[in-house]
Amino acid sequence: MLTLQFVPYSEIEYLSSVGRIRKLLNITKENRIVLLQGRLRKEEETELIKATMEEIDKDFKGIELSVIYPDKKENDLFRKIKRNFVNMLLGDRQGLTIIGPASVVREIKKDPDKIQLFTEEDSKIKKRRKI
Repeated sequence: MLTLQFVPYSEIEYLSSVGRIRKLLNITKENRIVLLQGRLRKEEETELIKATMEEIDKDFKGIELSVIYPDKKENDLFRKIKRNFVNMLLGDRQGLTIIGPASVVREIKKDPDKIQLFTEEDSKIKKRRKI
């Protein structure tokens, strides 16, 4: 069974960087796919990947990570000003972060119109259909 866990940024915003990383990593180690409202800072993403690499073993194969940014092609001056003001207040946390265990998530593809999340279960089902 595929489990998605939505984590609002307010749930992790008061944690230290290490605390954020631990919380997100612990959720993925439970074979859940994290949908994080907002995004981590670049340094936190780097530390998350480092922490993941240190914990890889026969049961935990690592993570797949993808960040989706809101559309920034706004032509309306008022919307640009509003977005910049919100970014200033929130620390540029707009977006959506997807973190999944590599044992479940095979690949995350993004394009302007959609997000595709390929899971290991998808590939097993396709193999069975071919037989």
